Amino acid sequence: MADFDRESMLEMFIFEMSGLVGQLEQTVVQSETEYNMDQINEIFRVMHTIKGSSAMMMFDAIANVAHVVEDLFYYLRENSPVGVDYSSLSDLVLEGADFMKIELAKIQEGAASDGDPSEISEAIRKFLSGLKSGGSGEAAAPDGSGGSAPADSPPPAHFGAEEGASMYTYKAKITFEDGCEMENIRAYTLVHNLMDHATSIRHTPEDVIDEAAIEIIRQAGFFVDFKSSKPLSEIEKHLMGTVYLKTLDLQEISEGEEATFDTPAAAEAPPEEAAAPPAAAAAPPVEPPAAPQLTETLINVQPAAPPATQAQKQEAAAQAEESKAKSSGPVQQVISVNVNKLDALLNLMGELVISEAMVTQNSELDGIPLDSFMKEARQLRKIINNLQETVLSMRMVPLSGTFFKMHRIVRDMCRQLNKDVQLEIIGEDTEVDKNTVEHISDPIMHIIRNSIDHGIEMPDAREAAGKPAKGKVILQAKHSGSDVLITIQDDGAGINKAKVLDKAREHGLLRKPDNEYTDKEIYQFIFMAGFSTNSEVTAFSGRGVGMDVVSNNLEIVGGTALVDSTPGEGSTFTLKIPMSLAIIEGMTIHMAGAKYTIPIANIKRSFKPTMEDVFMDPNGNEMITDRGEIYNVVRLYDFFGVDGAITNLEEGILIQIENGDDFICLLVDELIGEQQAVVQPMPKYFNKVQGLSGCTLLGNGEISLIIDVPGFFDK
Repeated sequence: MADFDRESMLEMFIFEMSGLVGQLEQTVVQSETEYNMDQINEIFRVMHTIKGSSAMMMFDAIANVAHVVEDLFYYLRENSPVGVDYSSLSDLVLEGADFMKIELAKIQEGAASDGDPSEISEAIRKFLSGLKSGGSGEAAAPDGSGGSAPADSPPPAHFGAEEGASMYTYKAKITFEDGCEMENIRAYTLVHNLMDHATSIRHTPEDVIDEAAIEIIRQAGFFVDFKSSKPLSEIEKHLMGTVYLKTLDLQEISEGEEATFDTPAAAEAPPEEAAAPPAAAAAPPVEPPAAPQLTETLINVQPAAPPATQAQKQEAAAQAEESKAKSSGPVQQVISVNVNKLDALLNLMGELVISEAMVTQNSELDGIPLDSFMKEARQLRKIINNLQETVLSMRMVPLSGTFFKMHRIVRDMCRQLNKDVQLEIIGEDTEVDKNTVEHISDPIMHIIRNSIDHGIEMPDAREAAGKPAKGKVILQAKHSGSDVLITIQDDGAGINKAKVLDKAREHGLLRKPDNEYTDKEIYQFIFMAGFSTNSEVTAFSGRGVGMDVVSNNLEIVGGTALVDSTPGEGSTFTLKIPMSLAIIEGMTIHMAGAKYTIPIANIKRSFKPTMEDVFMDPNGNEMITDRGEIYNVVRLYDFFGVDGAITNLEEGILIQIENGDDFICLLVDELIGEQQAVVQPMPKYFNKVQGLSGCTLLGNGEISLIIDVPGFFDK
């Protein structure tokens, strides 16, 4: 049972700690050079929670670092020293955050949290010692001591009863924060940790694993009595590290004495009865077996009250209902759901879409007048659409978490490159699918690093060019139809077009004369593998791998990247990604006896061509003129190398598809119609087929291959 509970709590621990470390980084980066009291209190609270949670889960390395950071900010909060070197302080705290992230990554992968916190802990202690000696934090006392009340307290550790030491008897009432959930598991963990620190442990409710204990703990609190050789102050400090602790009422009592906790029943009872010890608790305690285990002695915290009148009973019932509604309301508004369950729900949603298409498009219904059936089918389609939107919305997460991480990237690069850059974030509340957001963090990071390293000039160079010394990078997200547009814009020197063109020629990437390339076509070369215009290899660039990651990760989620630049004014990178990849609106087409699906989002128009608009360019490419514009013609049967398709251009249909600012026309046999497509991965032996991104099942049971639009433009 203990192993099972630890696994469930470990998942919660990793989730909560990752969020707290991210919150810590965000607060530090925003403060950087000066901390106000609100920020100091925020960091102190975060570190206190991390320390308590880590100690509870027995990850002492994380708890150790959190403890010394908590000590440091306790001193800042209580003493408000002047002349603090906040820049060095931020460096130390961020080093501690990096250590915690590394340890959390180990824990998440199932490895041991075996990092050595001594170096970072000692550095923080020295900084605190320097503050106490009246310095800015750079000076350090030899002992490197420091801390919260008391300042010299050790980091969280197991402090079991010492043999031969005098024993104290304690009773405690504990309540947890409203809405923390799983109060019974939290109480069980508290008792489990006490087994290593104390003896004769007894608690109420008796069976904390039972789900019924959750409501009991919420309403009345969790009561525990035990014996320990440690004084009250140390016991209290240990229990204060409990995760989501709301209140702690800890009392040291003499043998046979009863604790006096404030309870609703005790407050309403007459003084003489409230003070009287409960009958059940008056019995002598039963000593537990020698082996450490939970004992089952009940602590009665509800003294008997005098008989109430009917009116009093009704009033008490009304107050109880009101209190229950207030306490339970916020808890029911938000719940945590395992991502695997959302994936399973989405798969079932896809099956439902396919099944609906199979029923309404059944070939046996052709030619039969079914007005009532079609009316009901439309109603079913409407319900399925609403259900689909709800399921997809459950998977949507805001980009704020990904965006705010970039503050740390900008901060670290500025310090190492001696540049001054401001990051401005717009539209961080824009939502994308959970699976999509995991693939766009690295592209955004590489583009921002590229903008700061290559684009933003040194402060003196910017001033000489008539620009502010501080550069600016704007990270923005917004919806555009069924896509999300993420733009990264800087006000740097821009991209050197001639240098990019020379590098492309050196790599053998040019396919036509230099003067025929547009500026945007030239800029797209920077996304090629191994492409770099930096003559020197630095910690941030020069190896030609960063921007290649951008294109590769975007291809995974069906996205594209565009870049535009103005020399001397800056560059703009635009990432276009679909909000969801699970279910798309597609146009089903027929070609050479097979069905294909083209995403509607990539189709601009379709039309019947005439031969008088078709011509060949000097390189032998088939082109067509449409509405005053010239487009490449790609014969789909020729692209995939299949036989049996329509070869006469005038007998087929041209579908104009777009990829960013580029357009081509696909020749297909005929259009079948629009249909929702549930995207399924391609079998492994199809993975290397360019131009295909997946497959879907049609209403008649046939398989349709989904066209990968970017794949056509790449070729």
